[in-house]
This record gives sequence, C-alpha cells and structure tokens, in this order.
Amino acid sequence: MKGLRAVFKRFGGDGDGAAEKPVTFGGGMSGLSSAVSAVRPSRSRMLDFDQPLLWVVIGLLALGLVMVYSASVAMPDSPKYASYSKAYFLIRHCLSLVVGLVGGLIAFRVPIKTWDKMAPRFFLFALLLLIIVLVPHIGKGVNGARRWIPLILINMQPSEIMKLAVTLYAANYTVRKQAHMHSFGRGFLPMAIAVGVVGALLLLEPDMGAFLVIAAIAMGLLFLGNVNGKLFGGLVLTAVGTFSLLIWLSPWRRERIFAYLDPWNEAYAQGKAYQLTHSLIAFGRGEWFGVGLGNSVEKLNYLPEAHTDFILAVIGEELGFVGVMIVILLFYWIVRRAFEIGRQALALDRTFAGLVAKGIGLWVGAQAFINMGVNLGLLPTKGLTLPLVSYGGSGILLNCVSIAVLLRVDFENRRLMRGARS
Repeated sequence: MKGLRAVFKRFGGDGDGAAEKPVTFGGGMSGLSSAVSAVRPSRSRMLDFDQPLLWVVIGLLALGLVMVYSASVAMPDSPKYASYSKAYFLIRHCLSLVVGLVGGLIAFRVPIKTWDKMAPRFFLFALLLLIIVLVPHIGKGVNGARRWIPLILINMQPSEIMKLAVTLYAANYTVRKQAHMHSFGRGFLPMAIAVGVVGALLLLEPDMGAFLVIAAIAMGLLFLGNVNGKLFGGLVLTAVGTFSLLIWLSPWRRERIFAYLDPWNEAYAQGKAYQLTHSLIAFGRGEWFGVGLGNSVEKLNYLPEAHTDFILAVIGEELGFVGVMIVILLFYWIVRRAFEIGRQALALDRTFAGLVAKGIGLWVGAQAFINMGVNLGLLPTKGLTLPLVSYGGSGILLNCVSIAVLLRVDFENRRLMRGARS
C-alpha cells in the first residue's frame, strides 16, 4: 500500500498540503514544547486518493483477466482460430492491461484544468478518427463492421476514444454555455448537432451500441447542466424516435428485435437469437454458485464472442448467481463513487471537474447496464463489451484512462479540502 501511495504521489504532484500550526512562545517548558511541535507539519489523516475505488477497479481488471482466459481457452478448437495458441487471448489481454495501466498513470498526472483546455480539440481529434476508420484499406472490418484502426500493439477503436472525448467536451460545453442552457439556438442546438454528427459516423460503421452510450453521456451531462426541461424532453423524444426509425428501416435490426422478443422460436433460436439463447442457457446452468471456474460448457464454441460481449454469461455459468451479483455490486460502487466525487467537486466550485466525474459514472454505468441487459435477455442483442472486464485493447486502455481522470478529480478535491491552492 505504501508503494502504491508513493506512485500516486509521484504522478499526482505535491503532497497533502497540510498547514503548519502557528508558533507561540512563553510558558516555560510548555511554550518550548509548543514551539518544537509547531515546526513539524501536522499531517492530515485524509488519504491522497480513493483507495477503495482503486481496489474495486483492480478487482474487476483481475476478474476480467481470469475470465478472458477461461472464456477463450477453447477457441483454438474452432476452425476460425485453429492457428492460435490457447494462451493467445490471455497474452494479448495482459498486453492491453499493461498499456492501460501505463496510460492511466500518465492520465492521472494531467491536471483537470489541462483536460478542460484540450476538450474541444480532443473531441475534433476523435471525430477525425471516426472518419478515418471508414476509409477503405485503413479501417479494419470484422464480421461486417468497420470499427478498428490497426496499430503496432493493439487495434484502436475510435468509438472508445469518442466516449472519453464526449465526456470531456460535454462537460466543457456545459460550463461555457451555462448562461445559455435555456436557449434552443445558443445552448441546445450546437450540442445536438455535434452528437448527431457522431451518431451518423457511428451508424456507418455500424456501431449502434457505442452511439447509445455516447448519447446517454451527452444527454446526462446536459441534464445535469440544467438544460431547459422542455428542450431536454424534446431531445429525449427525438432520440427515441430516431432509434425507433433506424430499427424499423433496417430489416436486420428489425429481425433482431423480433428475435429478442421471442428467442426460443424455432425461426430465431438458431439464427438471430442464437447468442441470446446460449447466454440464457449458461446462466441457467450456473444456478446459485456456478459449475466451477473453467468448467463452462457454453464457452466450448457454443456461445459466440464469449470473451468479449458475452463474458458475463461465462461468469454466470462458472461462478453462478453469486458471482454475477458481486460483479453488479462492484459496478454499482464505481458509479456511486463517481457521482459522490462529482458532487464534492461541484461543492468546491469545480464545475467542469464535477461534470467530468459524473460523466464517467454515466459512461461506466450505461455501458455496464446495456451489456448486462443483453446478456440476461433484458435488452436486444448489441455488440458492447463489459467495461474493465471484457477482452479488448482500446476498451481496456480508455477504461483505465477514464478511471485515472476520475481519481485525479478526487485527488484535487482532497488537496483543496486540505487548504492547498487550486
């Protein structure tokens, strides 16, 4: 723990900023004793960062490492992955964790004021990447979707970068436009256009799951930024209508909705509802305490994408209802702490930092909720990973960076409460 605290001090700046007690003289030995004790700064008992939050995140990353290996160990038995070793996905995931932890440490060192200044440019950079990924021979296509840009170490997914970019930009925008948040033309419309452009690019990939998360972040931060109630209601109705129209005009999306409503129908069970039915079978086999770590049957090439989108189903089969509930509670802890840190920052007149913290909570909460809902059959099937747990290089990297930004907000909150200058 001391070593961990030293790392955060090294990357976070100066120490706890404790104030010295005033020196008083007189009173014989008691006065001398007071003078001696006064030159020793009285250290606050407050920690430099939120250790429970950090340990919860580390716990989810560790669980993800174990479950990714368990879920992928049988994949080389499939003709599609016949050339891969059994440890291929484990090694790649370990590499992603190393890159993510390094990225997190670097992000933690960046002051929140710097994130605020670079938010608009970072958003434009992420928007440019969303355009580049659609260019033939640059963007990498998998299963009919073009969502990745191949790099040396990992395949970068621009939509993951956009989630962080939208969080920062929406918070920055809300602070800048605070006086105009009740105006349609000056407060609401520019942000709606920005999100609409992002949505259009994501639907060209297509990646509707990422668009849902990004829309939830942007709408949530506008709501927290006191946007006009009528405008916000109109935005919600417009978003619901747009998504409904997209589903209705797309035959394969419409078919997926029908499969979700009746997954055990013979017409869907071996087609559009194949993943959902096998996910439900995995949860059913797990019962209360699971069949044991490594003993899943559905991961034996029955359940597609068991190491990414449907890793919760493998957790449910091997660790049971208890294991799934622990995962849910860990995510609840992260979201709750993110909103508490954000509320604390707002109380300290750090509006941007507070909105960023709450935006990260919305991001993690919305994506985890959608992924869990899909795995449990509560929502239509959507290609969205479980944050901090599922296999995926860019997802792990951006999750670690976002948690580091959240910890930085908390770190600066604690410095201010000790009396340090902002």
